Amino acid sequence: MRTLDAIAALIPTLAGRIGAGAGASEVQAVVEGLADDAAVAALEEISEHVRLLDQLRLIVTGVIAGRSTREAGHGGLAQSRGYPSTVSLVQQLTGVTKTEAARQVRVGEALLDDGAAVGGVEAELPDRTPDDAAPDALTTRDWRQVLREGLRSGAVTSAQFDAIRRGLGDPPPAPDGCPDADRAAHDQATRDAWAHAAEQLIDEAGRRTVEELAAAARTVRDLLDPDGAEARFLARYEKRAFRTWFDQDGVRRASIAFDDEGGAYLDTIFNAALRPRRGGPRFVDTTEKASAADLSADPRTNDQLSYDLLLDLIRAGALADPAAVFGTRQAGLRLVQVTGDGAPARVAVTEDGLTALPATVAERRVCDTGTLPVTVDASGNPLDVGRESRLFTPTQRVGLAVRDGGCRWTGCDRPASYCEAHHIDEWARDDGHTNIDRGILLCRFHHMQLHHGRWHITRHGKHDFILHHPSGEQNVLHPRLPLKYAWGDIDPPPKRFHPAA
Repeated sequence: MRTLDAIAALIPTLAGRIGAGAGASEVQAVVEGLADDAAVAALEEISEHVRLLDQLRLIVTGVIAGRSTREAGHGGLAQSRGYPSTVSLVQQLTGVTKTEAARQVRVGEALLDDGAAVGGVEAELPDRTPDDAAPDALTTRDWRQVLREGLRSGAVTSAQFDAIRRGLGDPPPAPDGCPDADRAAHDQATRDAWAHAAEQLIDEAGRRTVEELAAAARTVRDLLDPDGAEARFLARYEKRAFRTWFDQDGVRRASIAFDDEGGAYLDTIFNAALRPRRGGPRFVDTTEKASAADLSADPRTNDQLSYDLLLDLIRAGALADPAAVFGTRQAGLRLVQVTGDGAPARVAVTEDGLTALPATVAERRVCDTGTLPVTVDASGNPLDVGRESRLFTPTQRVGLAVRDGGCRWTGCDRPASYCEAHHIDEWARDDGHTNIDRGILLCRFHHMQLHHGRWHITRHGKHDFILHHPSGEQNVLHPRLPLKYAWGDIDPPPKRFHPAA
């Protein structure tokens, strides 16, 4: 077994400073005596060795994984030593968590033979090195080979490699029924795009945390594949969940899984409330400066402040006057969507965090929050900021609540306080107007379903609202029965008993 002094001998800054047989306490004393520059240099040298060792470990792990496949059965390398999988073997030998062991196996497999492991269309393409590549090699190489070269060269760590690879995912296949010639062109175009994206993300790796890199890779993927972006968004939306339980000490705990939009919206609320505690901008306004100072001096931890804020929001929602709820404009989350030649892009991003969301999310939010047109030049520099589109006023929202009584979608029981006002004539394409006759209440779920499912609602004058299914089927969206009764649209039922004589 190598000792600390033997390892330290590999570090130029520490070589010769640590005696034979030195233990951790002796090494610590030597390091504490280093000057600042020497300490930083030692860390850089150690990190380089760790990177090389990590790369060697990944190669070995990939080889072991290749010899421990399911096809190998009990004769596999890991299985023959009593481990059900390579992950279990790595976890036991390295002492890392199962999640980290799985990441090492995943990257090790990808480093050795990513194309074969994933089974993508690029699997048959030969790997090229920068020395023998053609000038346009980027457009002919497997995008995963670009990542492998980045890892081998040290441009990215194994964690960054995994974040980019998982964030980008595989390029989408050509649509079913696509002619062979068009399919080849599609595959080539996606390979080019993914390879270029991988190269740009590798270039970003030195300036970003692993978390930022993963988020950027996901956003880039959605921008490159808007159809897949919407499918992934809906898949994550279906996983939304909230549950509570009591732990062994009787403390009620909770777990929540957010959909993309809900998570981004909550982030804006907590960021706005806790920004002074998280290194936010300085305030010029005297009142705001005083509030920020009070918040910074608050003895509660950030987690405690977040909890109290969440409870305040819940109490406010439960106790709010309905009219105020109807008139409250949804705050916080701002989406940015590029438009060109009058057609909006198929993907929008949040202003904070640049989280990609399908264009249908932007369309739905336009109904409830309006738009702020911004004209930019070719580099994205703002040239002109237009006037915000008119929204349903608080009074109009009350009118919608009185008329509709809640979500008008057939079979939905959500009350008006749970609903959003939908413009049946879209602002962007139909020159829609914000008036009660052209608006209808839908709960968030059905509002989302309408936009994502390509349904639409029409109305002739003041007649019924008609819901049009993508298949062509039409349904009348009736208001709540008690309201129809109140407005005299149906006759009251006959009395069940005659009055006594």
